[in-house]
Amino acid sequence: MSTLPLLLDGIRVIDAGDAVGQAAARHLADLGAETILLEPAGGSPLRAEEPLHDGHSLPFALRNANKASVRVDLDSPSGRSQVRDILAGADIAFLARDAADAVDLPRLTDGAPHLVVVVSSPFGSTGPRADWQATERTLLALSGAMSRSGRPGDAPLLPPDGIASATAAAQAAWSALTAYVARQQSGAGQVIDLAHHEAVVTGLDPAFGVQGSAAAGRSGSFRRGRPPASSYPIYPCADGFVRLCLLAKRQWRGMFGWLGEPEEFADPRFDSIAARFEAADRLDALIVALFADQRGADLVEEAARRGVPLAQVLTIGEATAADHFVRSGAVVDTEIAPGLSASVPVGSVQVDGSRLGWRTPAPAAGSSVAPPPRALLGGGTAAPAPAAPFAGLRVLDLGVIVFGAEVGRAFADLGADVIKVESLAFPDGLRQTRGGEAMNASFAWGNRNKRSLGLDLRSAEGRELFLRLADHSDVVLSNFKPGTLDSLGIGYDALAARNPGIVVLESAAFSSTGPWARRLGYGPLVRASVGVTSLWKYDAADPESWDGVTVYPDHVAARVAALAVAAALVDRARSGRGHRVEVAQSDVVLHQLGTLAAHESLVPGTARAVGNRGRALFGGVFACAGDDEWVVLDARDATELAALEALVGSAPGADEGVLAKAVGAWSETLTPVEAADALQAAGLPAAPMLRLPELLDDAQLAHRGTYRPLVHPLIADPLPSENTAAPYTHLVEPDPSPAPLPGQHTRAIARDVLGLDDATIDRLVDDGVLHQAG
Repeated sequence: MSTLPLLLDGIRVIDAGDAVGQAAARHLADLGAETILLEPAGGSPLRAEEPLHDGHSLPFALRNANKASVRVDLDSPSGRSQVRDILAGADIAFLARDAADAVDLPRLTDGAPHLVVVVSSPFGSTGPRADWQATERTLLALSGAMSRSGRPGDAPLLPPDGIASATAAAQAAWSALTAYVARQQSGAGQVIDLAHHEAVVTGLDPAFGVQGSAAAGRSGSFRRGRPPASSYPIYPCADGFVRLCLLAKRQWRGMFGWLGEPEEFADPRFDSIAARFEAADRLDALIVALFADQRGADLVEEAARRGVPLAQVLTIGEATAADHFVRSGAVVDTEIAPGLSASVPVGSVQVDGSRLGWRTPAPAAGSSVAPPPRALLGGGTAAPAPAAPFAGLRVLDLGVIVFGAEVGRAFADLGADVIKVESLAFPDGLRQTRGGEAMNASFAWGNRNKRSLGLDLRSAEGRELFLRLADHSDVVLSNFKPGTLDSLGIGYDALAARNPGIVVLESAAFSSTGPWARRLGYGPLVRASVGVTSLWKYDAADPESWDGVTVYPDHVAARVAALAVAAALVDRARSGRGHRVEVAQSDVVLHQLGTLAAHESLVPGTARAVGNRGRALFGGVFACAGDDEWVVLDARDATELAALEALVGSAPGADEGVLAKAVGAWSETLTPVEAADALQAAGLPAAPMLRLPELLDDAQLAHRGTYRPLVHPLIADPLPSENTAAPYTHLVEPDPSPAPLPGQHTRAIARDVLGLDDATIDRLVDDGVLHQAG
């Protein structure tokens, strides 16, 4: 028997999904669900997906670890009946659209009303693009991310392959598990019509969501052309490049000392990011001279000693070989297919000190028999009225900035009482505003539906109040440096000794079990450390990277962390035991880049920047009529290539340069929408490049109800905001409440949860242990 804390043990997942569905099912398999892949007699067509090595598909191998495989026949009535029987014995199913059609989804759910079904497709089953084809690259074009990516004055640059589909898979897994949690309360399953497009728009680098210091939605970022990507500068060093991320005053002071305290930067005004930005040319010259003849690893160590956020810009091969990821168990050498071993990221979640991830390689096609009927686990009983999935759950949210906001919001949006615990002495950086306003859009987006408790955790009384609050809570969320909660006296062991059912999430840039555990980490430094930055280039030889305006991976890593916490709660409902959950953002990204990492370990040099050329048979970004207007297309096989040649009037079999010239001459006479429509009609994946404001007018997103207005009394106009319920058949959501001011609910929480009287609350406020909104 496994000693791993398999949180979803006993839950059966059936995987008849597309590539995104398979990856989503892998998430649940890693967390312990019994996961069964259904394949036709000849095996899944995705077993032929490139890149191949020794006849094995690397992406297929990584998406289908920890699963069994059963042969089925969806082409015959008896085979479809067998599949419905298999599905009826499951808790969760991931179906591609053709599989959903084959099993007659309404008939399936009528016969198995308990079943949670996620139907995964590029655009969902309805809307003007429902039948469009898509690739990673066309989804990125439609998401708004591409419009901001690249060299100012040049063509837009497509972000690296892999991150879009991984984002959709995380959303699919989260949607499935939250629907399962809802079923535990009501007994009823539901169908989730998941669109990869919608998941990427809201989860990769959202236009209308929590933003970092290179905020995507700031005024001026909607202009034509690319914005400067200089917020997180990259500098050459003796053996490569390093990235610097100076945000806080104390970080600049560390850098100032490292530079030898130059007189020209001694003025306190340079404590401001804006002042340093204005003097960037002079400051950069000093930093370049300091870094030029030193090794990257030595620079990072010295930076850590001085409290300066710095990271090496590593390739994927360098990252997966790094001592931190090997020693922490994030990357291992293992058999990924019969007779084929590779170095692969194994999983991004640790529970109670054990890493949940790779246990068994992807199965041979049809190597298992159909599972027998079974009694359902956690089916619940029919409730008088369904409730929001996390109604009744109390979450203490210590999270800060983007990742911290998003994990808590995931539960707050679905009914949990999420209490944001804040300190006046150490405020959440997300509350910063340019002009001293009481509220900004990012905080409003990320902290809606939460309450705020002002509490000094560094005081003895404040710590005791937090412990008492945790006695009456279910979850604690944090994203401080590893060890911070323990140093405050509120770590998992202290909390669990009083409340054995508590679930504690600790997250940081790097996991607590490797030599980089104490490194300062922001998203840009994570991207540099794990290979993303080295891929985000026009060409592998290009010294410049262009990922400086994104907040990836904060949003998607937060969704993975919320998934892990939800799984821990599912286990607690059965066992009564809580768990310590750890999710490192760097581990999440490595897992998402698993195919590239595996291929690099087998064929060194393959994981390199490919720019807009991509890895399709033919593809690219082509200019259209107008100012900075572009269309993205991919031709994946010979049939699509021939269709493209016929459409643009290129001679069959012409070399790539000739075809590219013909496509460019054709596209420049059309708008991006006209070009994409024509290419889709010819059978090719294609998409116009959309800018952030254009998402609000996008017909497909409007049809899906992707956005809804978010009203905050301290912000003049309603904010477009992600609509949680869009992909679900039915989902109960509480009425939205605006993000709170610091300490806005302190008195109510102290009175109603902690049972303090007004006199005691007044004294604690006077002593600075509690604070409340003024």
